[in-house]
Amino acid sequence: MRWDRLGRLAMLCVLAALLYLYLSAGIHMYSSWGQARSERASVSVMEREHKTLVRQHEALARQGTVEAEARRLGMKKTSELQYVVSGLPAN
Repeated sequence: MRWDRLGRLAMLCVLAALLYLYLSAGIHMYSSWGQARSERASVSVMEREHKTLVRQHEALARQGTVEAEARRLGMKKTSELQYVVSGLPAN
């Protein structure tokens, strides 16, 4: 049996195993990088949506906005009289 050939074959197997481990780690790092990038993009979209919702909440929480929306829906205050005008000409 030739031990030098066996030693070369063993070293080739070790080299192949190391190459496989490095490549698989590199592939996993690349996929993690891509996933992190897409998640950062979705987080930025969610942050913009959150800012928009906070602005809407602040606008709707103001008393003037609440009264304007109520009037638009045809509501009135309890101390007010409501009149219905009919028979107007159509322009």
